[in-house]
Amino acid sequence: MFAIHLMAFYFSKLKEDQIKKVDRFLYHMRLSDETLLDIMARFQAEMQKGLGKDTNPTASVKMLPTFVRAIPDGSENGEFLSLDLGGSKFRVLKVQVSEEGKRNVQMESQFYPTPNEIIRGNGSELFDYIADCLADFMKTRGLKHKKFPLGLTFSFPCRQTKLEEGILLSWTKKFKARGVQDTDVVSCLTKAVKKHKDIDVDILTLVNDTVGTMMTCAYDDPYCEVGVIIGTGTNACYMEDMSNIDLVEGDEGRMCINTEWGAFGDDGTLEDIRTEFDRELDLGSLNPGKQLFEKMISGLYLGELVRIILLKMAKAGLLFGGKKSSALHTKGKIETRHVAAMEKYKEGLANTREILTDLGLEPSEADCIAVQHVCTIVSFRSANLCAAALAAILTRLRENKKLERLRTTVGMDGTLYKIHPQYPKRLHKVVRRLVPNCDVRFLLSESGSTKGAAMVTAVASRVQAQRKQIDKVLALFQLTREQLMDVQGKMRREFEYGLKRDTHLMATVKMLPTYVCGMPDGTEKGKFLALDLGGTNFRVLLVKIRSGRRSVRMYNKIFAIPLEIMQGTGEELFDHIVQCIADFLDYMGLKGVQLPLGFTFSFPCRQTSIDKVKMETIGIPSDRHKLVMTEPGKIVLAVCLGFLKLLGTGSNMCYMEEMRNIELVEGDEGKMCINTEWGGFGDNGCIDDIRTQYDEKVDEGSLNPGKQRYEKMTSGMYLGEIVRQILIDLTKQGLLFRGQISERLRTRGIFETKFLSQIESDRLALLQVRSILQQLGLDSTCEDSIVVKEVCGAVSRRAAQLYGAGLAAVVEKKREDQGLEYLKITVGVDGTLYKLHPHFSRILQETVKELAPRCDVTLMLSEDGSGKGAALITAVAKRLQQAQKEN
Repeated sequence: MFAIHLMAFYFSKLKEDQIKKVDRFLYHMRLSDETLLDIMARFQAEMQKGLGKDTNPTASVKMLPTFVRAIPDGSENGEFLSLDLGGSKFRVLKVQVSEEGKRNVQMESQFYPTPNEIIRGNGSELFDYIADCLADFMKTRGLKHKKFPLGLTFSFPCRQTKLEEGILLSWTKKFKARGVQDTDVVSCLTKAVKKHKDIDVDILTLVNDTVGTMMTCAYDDPYCEVGVIIGTGTNACYMEDMSNIDLVEGDEGRMCINTEWGAFGDDGTLEDIRTEFDRELDLGSLNPGKQLFEKMISGLYLGELVRIILLKMAKAGLLFGGKKSSALHTKGKIETRHVAAMEKYKEGLANTREILTDLGLEPSEADCIAVQHVCTIVSFRSANLCAAALAAILTRLRENKKLERLRTTVGMDGTLYKIHPQYPKRLHKVVRRLVPNCDVRFLLSESGSTKGAAMVTAVASRVQAQRKQIDKVLALFQLTREQLMDVQGKMRREFEYGLKRDTHLMATVKMLPTYVCGMPDGTEKGKFLALDLGGTNFRVLLVKIRSGRRSVRMYNKIFAIPLEIMQGTGEELFDHIVQCIADFLDYMGLKGVQLPLGFTFSFPCRQTSIDKVKMETIGIPSDRHKLVMTEPGKIVLAVCLGFLKLLGTGSNMCYMEEMRNIELVEGDEGKMCINTEWGGFGDNGCIDDIRTQYDEKVDEGSLNPGKQRYEKMTSGMYLGEIVRQILIDLTKQGLLFRGQISERLRTRGIFETKFLSQIESDRLALLQVRSILQQLGLDSTCEDSIVVKEVCGAVSRRAAQLYGAGLAAVVEKKREDQGLEYLKITVGVDGTLYKLHPHFSRILQETVKELAPRCDVTLMLSEDGSGKGAALITAVAKRLQQAQKEN
């Protein structure tokens, strides 16, 4: 018993001594967490540098855009071919993807060798060989004379300008085919395939093997947005926000970035952690000074790194009694598979003895323990370095999403990760230690990157088909110049009909005279009351006007109008208004004071004078307004009909018309303001050619079907509802929200027009768009958010253009009426849509300029709304009235 304990003590002491000896020799290869966090920060800086247009040329981490913009959503289906070039073997794969209610993939594949004379020979011979292998695969499986989409997995750094094109930057690993660098590898392959007349393939995608890994895993786990390969070489990719990628046009959505992290440190960034062993290995490689990070990590180099260390320790007399063998001096004699075998939990020491013996060495027990520990340090450093770079990527993902905690999946592949018994566990543990605020699942790619290339091709096919359907819907809202000119011409004709006595009753644009016959000239002064009725609230204002300096000061109070009064009798409505006026006068200390009063009444009315109005449209007795005249004060103006009230909840427009053109009113001298009531334009069917099925649905569900058609295509009350109808249709077609229509999306009015303004904001990231949609009960992907933003843009752009066509009709009419070659005019504009939408005013201005090129139109925002306008018109009326008395 004592002998056993003595032996155990001796062995543990021996093991402890050998481990300490190796630790001292390889001190610089042991990396602390502090060092790893520092490496992580360096890698983050290199990522940022690689993404920048100006800094990318000098960045060692190239951050190459892959033009893969979407991950699988489970709806992919079809048959695809896939090729995989990059390792010791070349693989051809046929993948059949079927939805069938669940994700289902069937694969057939075949490996072909990659002889040295091919991969280091002439480039054209390499691609001819690939085409020959593809032809053989298709022939043996009876696939010739059938067209297939094809994806190419190409595991070398390429600069892509689109998904199906890639310029080879440099060969890595053992490949050195001549004449391929700086050329498009897809073109090279296409040229070779065309030599086989019985093959019909459409190369849709060029994919890095790391991207293929991510896409393979993303098909099984939608949370997968990172791919990592730790095999012969090493690399990583991840989904980056387009707004951060300077190298590619556009800010919408995300794109997979191939980091090419193997070159990290090529600019000297990692010199402080590289050792003499790393430098010796690099000097003996095919590409000295290149892929320095990869040479510290990947399977192609770990075995060689161990060999160099063992040789140096033997020379120093620390191993094998100072004896060396010719095999130990031979490059490549220790492979990474040997390192993995030596680190196995139980058989490790026995495997070590066997491997060392095969190298012509006579290892002692102590030598075997030391060599095993050398392998542990080398492979552990590899896992640590990978973990630091991966932690940097995960941190970037979390920060891009503005999350306190990130949940994500990392797709993993590569022989080192798969065959090394300790590697995955070490990597996972260090990653979680470096980024404790990330919940990371590591998913092994069971089918390799070749399946991933097929999945990218399947996604590309799906996106291509979906894009056509979405574009077909959006095209309905894209108006040509000819269509806008047609709207302009029809609007102009409706103006003429509305102004003439014989055609007025048939006109959809009613052109109502307002009896406002003058504009402010700056001499107006005094105190005036103004009332503003048109929305859910009623506003009473006191407006003080000082002449000379055109100074206006306003005081106002807002009163709510209960729903029962809005939908009750006219008498109840006006009794409520009068009570609000009385409360305001009392509040302002003006009870009993006689003041002129103007009334903004935002509904269609037929006026007979400036202070008399027939309110037929809402059923109010025509004499009811006398109560307003007698109780709060003297009214000079009864109704100001939406003075340039445009582009808000509703839509309308007024302008100063020549009296000679207004057949509805006596007199030919001067001008009068005409309230067009253009919201009814098109009620006679004249614009049905540009109305869509979505406009018709909105109209059918409105309170006044068949009426106000122009307004229903343009105003803030309806644009959100048009968008909602489009989203429902796209969802039914399976193009949005995974085909699931939420109950909230079915609810009329849920998509308010304010959401269009928010979603279309240039400053709003897609994550914020998703947040808005989630508030509406819509669980959207990044791709869904892009489509929703496009739909909002199409609907609001059409509205702005239609407004522009109407406004162009007005200004052109004024120019012609005045007999001018060129008209300079200012248009006052009010309304929430115009004020709040980020692009509306610009599109409106551009449309008017295009349709009325001989009119210089300035749009001026009305800062104080129509209430102030009512007071100003009252002041003008009082001035004109006073002048008339004096005359």
